[in-house]
Amino acid sequence: MRAEGLVKRYGNVVAIRESDFDIRTGEVLAVVGDNGAGKSSLIKALSGALVPDAGTITLHGRRVHFHSPRDARVLGIETVYQTLALAPQLDIATNLFLGRPRRRPGVLGSWLRLLDHRAMREEAAAQLDALGIATLQDIGQLVGSLSGGQRQAVAVARAAMFGTELIIMDEPTAALGVRESDQVLELIRRIRDRGIPVILISHDMPQVFEVADRIHVHRLGRRAAVVRPHDVTMTDVVSLMTGALSQDADGRLFETEVAKKRHEGHGPATRD
Repeated sequence: MRAEGLVKRYGNVVAIRESDFDIRTGEVLAVVGDNGAGKSSLIKALSGALVPDAGTITLHGRRVHFHSPRDARVLGIETVYQTLALAPQLDIATNLFLGRPRRRPGVLGSWLRLLDHRAMREEAAAQLDALGIATLQDIGQLVGSLSGGQRQAVAVARAAMFGTELIIMDEPTAALGVRESDQVLELIRRIRDRGIPVILISHDMPQVFEVADRIHVHRLGRRAAVVRPHDVTMTDVVSLMTGALSQDADGRLFETEVAKKRHEGHGPATRD
């Protein structure tokens, strides 16, 4: 997916300021930025939850227009939100097929609209097995009885089941402990290994450096830089987020005038 010149205004407030974006097949792209940088608005534009005022979005080189999340889902783009959007009083299999239930074949499905619960359970179990999710043993267990990490696994599995082109994850480990976070990161790697690209929005810099292939730094409503974890330090990325560092057309990082003024009278500036 590629986006060029995206703009979104809310009156005098510019949420997206002529921003560019790109993600490649089979990679994890982390999107980082300070609060208010416009990350959420950018992701909403890419997932159909927001219609930009200007700019273009292309998928495999073909221009696409999203007027709702449904339009994006039809093209194989799935989003895992922080709220997970799960129904706690329904079982795991039913949650995986929320909004897209399987109906029984023939008259029972087309006329009486009866659901094929057996087929959904079998397909759900196969999906969990393919992703290596061993923490969910009973496909008929109510989601409300699961731990935070298990619920996150259900939401990720649902996205992986229908997200054939792109999966977007918004702070998937924000409310999880270390062990459960590691399990979610492993799920992200397995999805990437299937060839499906993943957008990871996260404030957890160690996790970003652990799982991301590239890092998109968003600042003041636009893309400020794109770097690779093995080429930079966490301090560099934070400096890009705050504006202390910038990136030139050749991908080199340099200290901005604002940072230089801060260092005046404090000796030479250094980088880790």
